[in-house]
Amino acid sequence: MPPLPHQHVPRVITYYQTHHDRDGAHISVLPLLQQQGIALTHLIVAAIHLNEDPAALTLNDHHPSHPRFIVLWAELRILQAAGIQVLGMLGGAAKGTYARLDADEATFERYYAPLAQLIRDRGLDGLDLDVEEPMSLAGIIRLIDRLRADFGPSFTITLAPVAAALLNAKHNLSGFDYEALEVMRGRDIAFYNTQMYCGWGDCSNPLMYEMIIMKGWAPEKLVIGLVTNPENGSGYVPWEGLSNVLPLLVGRHPRFGGVMGWEYFNSLPGARERPWEWARMMTTLLRGRRALDAAGADGGDGTVEAHHQSGPTAKGDVDAVDEEKEDAPIPREFEYHTDTPEEE
Repeated sequence: MPPLPHQHVPRVITYYQTHHDRDGAHISVLPLLQQQGIALTHLIVAAIHLNEDPAALTLNDHHPSHPRFIVLWAELRILQAAGIQVLGMLGGAAKGTYARLDADEATFERYYAPLAQLIRDRGLDGLDLDVEEPMSLAGIIRLIDRLRADFGPSFTITLAPVAAALLNAKHNLSGFDYEALEVMRGRDIAFYNTQMYCGWGDCSNPLMYEMIIMKGWAPEKLVIGLVTNPENGSGYVPWEGLSNVLPLLVGRHPRFGGVMGWEYFNSLPGARERPWEWARMMTTLLRGRRALDAAGADGGDGTVEAHHQSGPTAKGDVDAVDEEKEDAPIPREFEYHTDTPEEE
Protein backbone atom coordinates (compact mmCIF):
# COMPACT_ATOMS: atom_id res chain seq x y z
CA MET A 1 0.00 0.00 0.00
CA PRO A 2 1.54 3.37 -0.96
CA PRO A 3 2.17 5.86 1.87
CA LEU A 4 -0.48 8.46 2.51
CA PRO A 5 0.43 11.93 1.22
CA HIS A 6 1.63 14.40 3.83
CA GLN A 7 -0.69 17.29 4.55
CA HIS A 8 1.09 20.57 3.87
CA VAL A 9 1.21 22.87 6.89
CA PRO A 10 2.08 26.57 6.49
CA ARG A 11 5.07 27.59 8.58
CA VAL A 12 4.82 30.07 11.45
CA ILE A 13 8.28 31.50 12.08
CA THR A 14 9.64 34.17 14.41
CA TYR A 15 13.07 35.76 14.58
CA TYR A 16 14.52 36.18 18.05
CA GLN A 17 17.24 38.83 18.12
CA THR A 18 16.41 40.97 21.13
CA HIS A 19 17.05 38.58 24.00
CA HIS A 20 17.02 40.99 26.97
CA ASP A 21 14.87 43.92 27.98
CA ARG A 22 16.11 47.42 28.82
CA ASP A 23 16.95 46.31 32.35
CA GLY A 24 18.97 43.33 31.13
CA ALA A 25 16.34 40.73 32.05
CA HIS A 26 16.00 37.71 29.77
CA ILE A 27 13.02 37.76 27.38
CA SER A 28 11.60 34.26 27.50
CA VAL A 29 10.33 32.38 24.44
CA LEU A 30 8.71 29.63 26.50
CA PRO A 31 5.26 31.26 26.24
CA LEU A 32 5.35 30.18 22.58
CA LEU A 33 4.89 26.67 24.02
CA GLN A 34 2.87 27.42 27.11
CA GLN A 35 0.13 29.57 25.61
CA GLN A 36 -2.77 27.94 23.81
CA GLY A 37 -3.46 28.30 20.10
CA ILE A 38 0.16 28.66 18.95
CA ALA A 39 1.68 26.31 16.37
CA LEU A 40 5.14 27.78 15.87
CA THR A 41 7.26 25.73 13.47
CA HIS A 42 10.60 27.57 13.52
CA LEU A 43 12.44 30.03 15.74
CA ILE A 44 15.49 31.77 14.27
CA VAL A 45 17.93 33.11 16.83
CA ALA A 46 19.81 36.16 15.61
CA ALA A 47 22.28 37.40 14.75
CA ILE A 48 25.54 35.49 14.38
CA HIS A 49 28.44 37.62 13.12
CA LEU A 50 31.90 36.60 11.97
CA ASN A 51 34.35 39.27 13.07
CA GLU A 52 37.94 40.12 12.20
CA ASP A 53 39.28 37.59 14.71
CA PRO A 54 37.90 34.22 13.49
CA ALA A 55 37.60 32.97 17.07
CA ALA A 56 35.64 36.05 18.16
CA LEU A 57 32.32 35.35 16.46
CA THR A 58 29.39 36.92 18.26
CA LEU A 59 25.68 36.49 18.83
CA ASN A 60 24.75 40.15 18.47
CA ASP A 61 27.40 41.80 20.65
CA HIS A 62 28.70 38.91 22.77
CA HIS A 63 30.30 35.53 22.25
CA PRO A 64 27.64 32.77 22.18
CA SER A 65 29.19 31.25 25.30
CA HIS A 66 28.71 34.45 27.32
CA PRO A 67 26.81 33.87 30.60
CA ARG A 68 24.02 36.19 29.44
CA PHE A 69 22.95 33.42 27.03
CA ILE A 70 22.74 30.53 29.50
CA VAL A 71 18.97 30.77 29.87
CA LEU A 72 18.52 31.42 26.15
CA TRP A 73 20.25 28.21 25.09
CA ALA A 74 18.37 26.21 27.72
CA GLU A 75 15.00 27.52 26.51
CA LEU A 76 15.86 26.82 22.89
CA ARG A 77 16.55 23.19 23.79
CA ILE A 78 13.08 23.01 25.30
CA LEU A 79 11.56 24.36 22.08
CA GLN A 80 13.47 21.75 20.07
CA ALA A 81 12.23 18.99 22.37
CA ALA A 82 8.68 20.17 21.63
CA GLY A 83 9.21 19.82 17.88
CA ILE A 84 10.11 23.39 16.93
CA GLN A 85 13.14 23.83 14.71
CA VAL A 86 15.72 26.28 16.04
CA LEU A 87 17.91 27.90 13.41
CA GLY A 88 20.67 30.45 13.72
CA MET A 89 20.62 33.58 11.57
CA LEU A 90 24.00 34.36 10.03
CA GLY A 91 24.72 37.93 8.98
CA GLY A 92 22.05 40.57 8.60
CA ALA A 93 22.54 44.30 8.32
CA ALA A 94 25.95 44.32 10.04
CA LYS A 95 28.50 43.92 7.23
CA GLY A 96 31.58 41.71 7.07
CA THR A 97 30.41 38.15 7.71
CA TYR A 98 29.87 37.20 4.08
CA ALA A 99 32.85 39.16 2.78
CA ARG A 100 35.01 36.91 4.95
CA LEU A 101 33.26 33.74 3.74
CA ASP A 102 33.53 34.90 0.13
CA ALA A 103 37.33 35.13 0.21
CA ASP A 104 39.97 32.55 -0.82
CA GLU A 105 39.84 28.96 0.44
CA ALA A 106 42.22 29.49 3.34
CA THR A 107 40.30 32.50 4.61
CA PHE A 108 36.99 30.69 4.19
CA GLU A 109 38.26 27.79 6.31
CA ARG A 110 39.46 30.09 9.10
CA TYR A 111 36.07 31.77 9.44
CA TYR A 112 33.88 28.77 8.68
CA ALA A 113 35.45 26.51 11.34
CA PRO A 114 34.18 28.43 14.43
CA LEU A 115 30.76 28.81 12.81
CA ALA A 116 30.51 25.06 12.28
CA GLN A 117 31.61 24.47 15.86
CA LEU A 118 28.88 26.80 17.13
CA ILE A 119 26.27 24.83 15.17
CA ARG A 120 27.53 21.59 16.72
CA ASP A 121 27.89 22.96 20.24
CA ARG A 122 24.35 24.36 20.31
CA GLY A 123 22.68 21.61 18.28
CA LEU A 124 21.12 24.03 15.81
CA ASP A 125 18.66 22.49 13.38
CA GLY A 126 19.72 24.78 10.58
CA LEU A 127 21.10 28.11 9.46
CA ASP A 128 19.35 31.10 7.93
CA LEU A 129 21.70 32.90 5.53
CA ASP A 130 20.76 36.58 5.66
CA VAL A 131 23.11 38.09 3.07
CA GLU A 132 22.80 41.88 3.17
CA GLU A 133 26.15 42.69 1.59
CA PRO A 134 27.71 41.87 -1.80
CA MET A 135 28.59 38.17 -2.20
CA SER A 136 29.37 36.12 -5.27
CA LEU A 137 27.17 33.29 -6.49
CA ALA A 138 30.15 30.94 -6.22
CA GLY A 139 30.69 32.06 -2.63
CA ILE A 140 27.15 31.36 -1.44
CA ILE A 141 27.17 28.01 -3.26
CA ARG A 142 30.42 27.05 -1.54
CA LEU A 143 28.90 27.87 1.85
CA ILE A 144 25.70 25.92 1.14
CA ASP A 145 27.66 22.92 -0.14
CA ARG A 146 29.87 22.90 2.92
CA LEU A 147 26.94 23.11 5.33
CA ARG A 148 25.19 20.26 3.54
CA ALA A 149 28.34 18.12 3.53
CA ASP A 150 29.11 18.74 7.20
CA PHE A 151 25.60 18.53 8.69
CA GLY A 152 23.74 16.14 6.44
CA PRO A 153 20.44 16.06 4.57
CA SER A 154 18.24 16.93 7.57
CA PHE A 155 20.03 20.23 8.26
CA THR A 156 17.71 23.10 7.29
CA ILE A 157 19.27 25.78 5.09
CA THR A 158 17.24 28.91 4.40
CA LEU A 159 17.95 32.33 2.93
CA ALA A 160 16.41 35.72 3.64
CA PRO A 161 16.25 37.77 0.44
CA VAL A 162 14.39 41.03 0.12
CA ALA A 163 11.22 40.38 -1.86
CA ALA A 164 12.29 42.59 -4.76
CA ALA A 165 15.32 40.33 -5.37
CA LEU A 166 12.98 37.47 -6.33
CA LEU A 167 11.58 39.60 -9.14
CA ASN A 168 14.67 41.40 -10.38
CA ALA A 169 18.29 40.52 -9.60
CA LYS A 170 19.24 44.21 -9.67
CA HIS A 171 16.91 45.05 -6.77
CA ASN A 172 18.98 43.13 -4.29
CA LEU A 173 21.10 43.41 -1.16
CA SER A 174 22.98 40.14 -1.63
CA GLY A 175 24.91 40.62 -4.85
CA PHE A 176 24.18 37.20 -6.34
CA ASP A 177 21.14 36.28 -8.43
CA TYR A 178 18.60 34.29 -6.39
CA GLU A 179 17.04 32.83 -9.51
CA ALA A 180 20.40 31.39 -10.55
CA LEU A 181 20.99 30.12 -7.01
CA GLU A 182 17.61 28.34 -6.96
CA VAL A 183 18.38 26.69 -10.27
CA MET A 184 21.80 25.52 -9.08
CA ARG A 185 21.18 24.68 -5.41
CA GLY A 186 17.42 24.76 -4.91
CA ARG A 187 17.38 21.17 -3.65
CA ASP A 188 19.47 22.23 -0.66
CA ILE A 189 17.40 25.30 0.22
CA ALA A 190 14.34 24.55 2.34
CA PHE A 191 12.66 27.94 1.90
CA TYR A 192 13.20 31.68 1.57
CA ASN A 193 12.30 34.08 4.40
CA THR A 194 11.29 36.85 2.01
CA GLN A 195 11.52 40.35 3.48
CA MET A 196 8.35 42.14 2.40
CA TYR A 197 9.05 45.37 4.26
CA CYS A 198 11.43 48.34 4.55
CA GLY A 199 10.65 49.38 0.99
CA TRP A 200 11.63 46.02 -0.51
CA GLY A 201 8.14 44.51 -0.57
CA ASP A 202 4.54 44.95 0.42
CA CYS A 203 2.01 42.58 1.99
CA SER A 204 -0.85 45.04 2.39
CA ASN A 205 -2.33 43.37 -0.68
CA PRO A 206 -1.60 40.09 -2.54
CA LEU A 207 -0.13 41.69 -5.66
CA MET A 208 3.62 41.34 -4.99
CA TYR A 209 3.30 37.80 -3.69
CA GLU A 210 1.34 36.78 -6.78
CA MET A 211 3.93 38.45 -9.03
CA ILE A 212 6.67 36.37 -7.42
CA ILE A 213 4.64 33.19 -7.87
CA MET A 214 4.00 34.08 -11.53
CA LYS A 215 7.74 34.51 -11.93
CA GLY A 216 8.07 30.80 -11.20
CA TRP A 217 8.82 30.49 -7.49
CA ALA A 218 7.17 27.53 -5.76
CA PRO A 219 4.63 28.65 -3.11
CA GLU A 220 5.91 26.11 -0.56
CA LYS A 221 9.37 27.71 -0.67
CA LEU A 222 8.16 31.28 -0.30
CA VAL A 223 7.68 32.49 3.29
CA ILE A 224 6.21 35.97 3.64
CA GLY A 225 8.31 38.13 5.94
CA LEU A 226 6.60 40.81 8.02
CA VAL A 227 7.67 43.33 10.61
CA THR A 228 5.78 42.56 13.80
CA ASN A 229 5.76 46.13 15.10
CA PRO A 230 6.27 49.53 13.40
CA GLU A 231 9.22 50.02 15.77
CA ASN A 232 11.08 47.22 13.96
CA GLY A 233 11.09 48.79 10.50
CA SER A 234 8.89 50.40 7.89
CA GLY A 235 6.20 48.52 6.03
CA TYR A 236 4.20 47.27 9.01
CA VAL A 237 0.80 45.93 7.90
CA PRO A 238 -1.98 46.21 10.53
CA TRP A 239 -3.95 43.11 11.48
CA GLU A 240 -6.99 44.31 9.60
CA GLY A 241 -5.00 44.14 6.37
CA LEU A 242 -3.30 40.85 7.10
CA SER A 243 -6.59 39.20 8.03
CA ASN A 244 -7.76 39.88 4.48
CA VAL A 245 -4.56 39.07 2.59
CA LEU A 246 -3.15 35.96 4.30
CA PRO A 247 -6.28 33.75 4.32
CA LEU A 248 -6.79 34.71 0.68
CA LEU A 249 -3.29 33.51 -0.24
CA VAL A 250 -3.69 30.33 1.79
CA GLY A 251 -6.93 29.61 -0.07
CA ARG A 252 -5.41 30.29 -3.48
CA HIS A 253 -2.22 28.30 -2.89
CA PRO A 254 -2.70 24.93 -1.14
CA ARG A 255 1.07 24.72 -0.55
CA PHE A 256 1.42 28.25 0.83
CA GLY A 257 4.84 28.46 2.48
CA GLY A 258 3.99 30.40 5.62
CA VAL A 259 4.84 33.62 7.41
CA MET A 260 7.81 34.88 9.39
CA GLY A 261 7.97 37.86 11.73
CA TRP A 262 10.78 40.26 12.55
CA GLU A 263 10.99 40.08 15.51
CA TYR A 264 9.67 38.40 18.67
CA PHE A 265 10.27 40.68 21.67
CA ASN A 266 7.72 43.42 20.91
CA SER A 267 5.38 41.68 18.49
CA LEU A 268 1.91 43.14 18.21
CA PRO A 269 -0.83 42.88 19.25
CA GLY A 270 0.62 41.95 22.65
CA ALA A 271 3.77 44.11 22.37
CA ARG A 272 6.51 43.69 25.00
CA GLU A 273 4.11 42.41 27.64
CA ARG A 274 2.67 39.56 25.53
CA PRO A 275 4.82 39.15 22.40
CA TRP A 276 3.65 35.57 21.80
CA GLU A 277 0.22 36.82 20.71
CA TRP A 278 1.59 37.50 17.21
CA ALA A 279 2.30 33.79 16.74
CA ARG A 280 -1.17 32.91 18.01
CA MET A 281 -2.82 35.32 15.59
CA MET A 282 -0.71 34.00 12.72
CA THR A 283 -1.58 30.43 13.61
CA THR A 284 -5.26 31.30 13.39
CA LEU A 285 -4.92 33.23 10.12
CA LEU A 286 -2.92 30.48 8.40
CA ARG A 287 -4.61 27.39 9.83
CA GLY A 288 -8.09 28.62 10.68
CA ARG A 289 -10.35 26.06 12.34
CA ARG A 290 -7.56 23.48 12.54
CA ALA A 291 -5.61 25.81 14.81
CA LEU A 292 -8.56 26.41 17.10
CA ASP A 293 -9.38 22.70 17.31
CA ALA A 294 -5.77 21.84 18.16
CA ALA A 295 -5.64 24.51 20.83
CA GLY A 296 -8.81 23.19 22.47
CA ALA A 297 -7.72 19.58 22.36
CA ASP A 298 -5.68 19.87 25.56
CA GLY A 299 -8.70 20.63 27.70
CA GLY A 300 -7.23 23.97 28.70
CA ASP A 301 -4.25 22.71 30.67
CA GLY A 302 -1.72 24.30 28.33
CA THR A 303 0.46 21.25 27.76
CA VAL A 304 3.11 21.45 25.08
CA GLU A 305 2.07 18.25 23.35
CA ALA A 306 -1.46 19.38 22.68
CA HIS A 307 -0.34 22.63 21.10
CA HIS A 308 1.83 20.90 18.55
CA GLN A 309 -0.06 17.77 17.66
CA SER A 310 -1.21 19.22 14.34
CA GLY A 311 2.12 20.83 13.47
CA PRO A 312 5.31 19.38 12.00
CA THR A 313 8.04 17.83 14.06
CA ALA A 314 11.52 19.32 14.11
CA LYS A 315 12.41 17.21 11.10
CA GLY A 316 8.90 17.07 9.68
CA ASP A 317 7.56 17.32 6.17
CA VAL A 318 7.08 21.07 6.32
CA ASP A 319 10.72 21.56 5.30
CA ALA A 320 11.03 18.66 2.93
CA VAL A 321 12.58 19.88 -0.32
CA ASP A 322 10.83 18.50 -3.38
CA GLU A 323 12.91 16.42 -5.73
CA GLU A 324 11.30 18.05 -8.76
CA LYS A 325 12.85 21.42 -9.53
CA GLU A 326 11.31 24.30 -11.39
CA ASP A 327 13.22 27.08 -13.05
CA ALA A 328 13.70 29.60 -10.37
CA PRO A 329 12.75 32.85 -10.40
CA ILE A 330 13.94 36.59 -8.69
CA PRO A 331 12.99 41.02 -6.14
CA ARG A 332 15.34 50.07 1.68
CA GLU A 333 17.54 49.76 4.13
CA PHE A 334 17.06 47.30 6.97
CA GLU A 335 17.50 48.56 10.50
CA TYR A 336 19.71 46.48 12.78
CA HIS A 337 18.46 46.10 16.36
CA THR A 338 20.95 45.04 18.99
CA ASP A 339 19.76 43.80 22.35
CA THR A 340 22.20 45.80 24.43
CA PRO A 341 20.23 48.01 26.84
CA GLU A 342 21.96 51.25 25.82
CA GLU A 343 20.92 50.88 22.18
CA GLU A 344 17.29 49.84 22.64
